[in-house]
Amino acid sequence: MTAAIEAMLSRLVSKLAAWLSRHSIDILRISLGLVFVAFGTLKFFPGVSPAEALSVATLERLSMGLLSGYAAQAVIAGLEVFIGLTLVTGRLLKTGLVVMAGALAGFFAPYVLFFTDLFPGAPTLEAQYIFKDIVLAAAALVIGARALGARLVPARAAL
Repeated sequence: MTAAIEAMLSRLVSKLAAWLSRHSIDILRISLGLVFVAFGTLKFFPGVSPAEALSVATLERLSMGLLSGYAAQAVIAGLEVFIGLTLVTGRLLKTGLVVMAGALAGFFAPYVLFFTDLFPGAPTLEAQYIFKDIVLAAAALVIGARALGARLVPARAAL
């Protein structure tokens, strides 16, 4: 490779790294917010969300029966949409992240509350559905770090 091509590639990589360090966490925040808004909105309509029965049963158990049925589903839907809107807009972001921390604990609660139902041998579809929330939790950690002042900066790389 010639020195000119290496220099051009180095500049290109540096520019890309700078762009990613400026924008990637905001893109992650907005896309995570859209996921929360979409899944939360589904829960406002009975019978539409594939997680409806499991989420209602979980909130019924966690609330010791105070919330059940559609009321439980509406609370979950409202929380998810609220979280999503804070992520998409960036407004009340820290509040949304605190609510999301509680919601994520609730997302994983079925593993404790209904373990034998979710894992009668091989994991059920519901168990697999919950498992993907690990990615949501990891994204929330990155967004939370940014909200608390952490910054992503490009490393000085040599090609």
